[in-house]
Amino acid sequence: MQITFLGTSSGVPTRSRNVSGVALRLPQRAEVWLFDCGEGTQHQFLRSDLRVSQIRRIFVTHMHGDHIFGLMGLLASCGLAGNPDRIDIYGPPDLDEYLKACKRYSQTHFSYPVKVHTVKPGLVFEDAEFSVSCSPLKHRVPAFGYRVTEKDRAGHFDVDRAKALKIPSGPIYGQLKRGDRVTLPDGRQINGAELCGPTEIGRKVVYCTDTVYCENAVELAQDADVLIHEATFAHQDAELAYQRLHSTTTMAAQVALGAQVKKLIMTHFSPRYAPGNPIELKNLLEEARSIFPNTDLASDFWTYDVPRRSTHIPAKV
Repeated sequence: MQITFLGTSSGVPTRSRNVSGVALRLPQRAEVWLFDCGEGTQHQFLRSDLRVSQIRRIFVTHMHGDHIFGLMGLLASCGLAGNPDRIDIYGPPDLDEYLKACKRYSQTHFSYPVKVHTVKPGLVFEDAEFSVSCSPLKHRVPAFGYRVTEKDRAGHFDVDRAKALKIPSGPIYGQLKRGDRVTLPDGRQINGAELCGPTEIGRKVVYCTDTVYCENAVELAQDADVLIHEATFAHQDAELAYQRLHSTTTMAAQVALGAQVKKLIMTHFSPRYAPGNPIELKNLLEEARSIFPNTDLASDFWTYDVPRRSTHIPAKV
């Protein structure tokens, strides 16, 4: 799992930061999942190592322009970049109507299926490897945070040891790989867990923007490997944050601390903290780290590889 930040500015783009867009690359299945799609996102793809043709799912947090104005252009270009089999889009109730209006007035026709899913709190997607859930945040319009959970995988199955034990190959190997107890034709009982390495713990990535501090964000981010959280304002501008229902650095850090996440990455910064101003982004980082030390600032085109945990899950008995 690789996270690439395509836009880290709030409201408007700057010379060095585009508006919101985060790509989650899943190399094992040659897919890219996109979270929000501000204006210019497809240009950011062109400047990155990502491939537009690999986009399979797009998750939209809310309907403000700096999070959706790039969506229609990107979808129109996707058909020309390799004709994806299908793109599924998840977002608030108005998203489907917005895209239908864009298609109608621009007379755009997609050359591939596009399915829009209106999200509600809870599970929004699941397959054999991943699940995605969402929870409402606290903003001026309906907004949702998303949690991507990679499912646990059985540890490496020791085929050589199985052969040494004269275990016949076939369906039995599949049962043993799952860690099941199996009774062989000769009457021996084999505990599959003893033939497998440590279980590979699934990784968890959470994306929360736009929102002021709220308990739903803390609950959604519980035990995440990475929490991507907006930090539009510095702590001293907390009054502005409450007025506009955005987060400060300290709010983001408090969510990370309360959720006991492994790493916090802040994004969605106000342009007011540009270099040379009285408060700069380095000051925002200091504020957050005073509460949650394992914090980083996102920047456009930064790619973060989500590490896998080494924790061992007890074997079945």
